[in-house]
Amino acid sequence: MRIVFSCTGTKAEPWLRSLRMALPDAQIEEWAPGAPQADYAVVWAPPQTLLDEQPKLKAMFNIGAGVDALMRLRLPADLPIVRLDDAGMSVQMAEYVCHAVIRHYRELDVCEVDEARQRWSYHPPRLRSDFSVGIMGLGVLGERVAKAVAAFEFPVNGWSRSPKSIDGVRCFHGQDQFHDFLAATRILVCLVPLTPDTVGVLNRDSLGRLKPGGYVINVARGAHVVDEDLIALVDSGHLAGATLDVFHTEPLPPEHPYWQHPKITVTPHTSARTERELSIGQIVQKIQALERGEKIAGVVDLGKGY
Repeated sequence: MRIVFSCTGTKAEPWLRSLRMALPDAQIEEWAPGAPQADYAVVWAPPQTLLDEQPKLKAMFNIGAGVDALMRLRLPADLPIVRLDDAGMSVQMAEYVCHAVIRHYRELDVCEVDEARQRWSYHPPRLRSDFSVGIMGLGVLGERVAKAVAAFEFPVNGWSRSPKSIDGVRCFHGQDQFHDFLAATRILVCLVPLTPDTVGVLNRDSLGRLKPGGYVINVARGAHVVDEDLIALVDSGHLAGATLDVFHTEPLPPEHPYWQHPKITVTPHTSARTERELSIGQIVQKIQALERGEKIAGVVDLGKGY
C-alpha cells in the first residue's frame, strides 16, 4: 500500500512519522510532482497537480472538517473524499462558542474595557431568556455546540438544510424556515459548510433579521460574511458586535477594519484545531476498513459540498 501526504501549511514529518508507526507495512511519503501512483492521499488544500497525477487513488482523506478547498479543484466523480468525523474538534468548538456567548452575555468584554481604563463599574444582570442563541448548521460540530450552549440554560435554536431533532434545541430547517430562525435569534453562531449557496449568506438582509442587539459568532469560513454589511450593522446599533475566528484572507491583513473596531473581537482561526494523533487514528481505521471492502462514514457528497 502506498500513501501520499500533501497538506498545505502543515509540517509533514510529524504526520508521516505517526502514519508510518500506525501502518508499518505501507509506503508513506510526502507528495511531490512525479511521485509514484498511490492508493490513498491524506491532504489539506492540495494542488490540482496531485489529482491529475494520481488517477488511481482509492480515496482521499481531508484532515480538516471543511472540504471547501477541495471543492474548488477538478475532482474525479468516482473518487471518495473522506472528511474527519470529529478528531477532537467538536469539544474545542463548544468551548470556544460557549466562551464567546458568555463573554458577550455577561458583558465581560465591557469589563475588559473598564479594566484598561482602571474604571470600577456596575453592570446590572441581564435576563438569560432574552439571549436566544441560534446555531446555524447542525452537523457534528453544530450539534455538539448546541448541546453545550443549552447546558447553560440559554434558549437555543438550530437551523439545518434537512430536518433535525435535538433535545433542548428548537430546530428549524430548509430555506422556508431560515428567516423564522433568524428572527428568533439574538446571538448567531455560524457553523455551516462553505458552498456556493452559503457564500455571503451573512449579509445586510440576513443579519438585519436578527433580534435588535444581535451578536455574531463566525467559526465556519470567512467567506460566509459580507464584511462591510456586518460592520455597517454594528455601527448602526442593530448588532451589538461580533466574535470572528475566520476571514476572507488569512492571516487577516493589518489594514482590515476588524482589527481596530471596538465591538469586534478577532481570533486567529483557532476555534478548533485538528488533533493529529486522533486524526491519524481515524484515517488509519478507515483505510483498513476500505481495504477489507467495508463502507465508511464521512464520505463527502460532492453534489452538496459536504
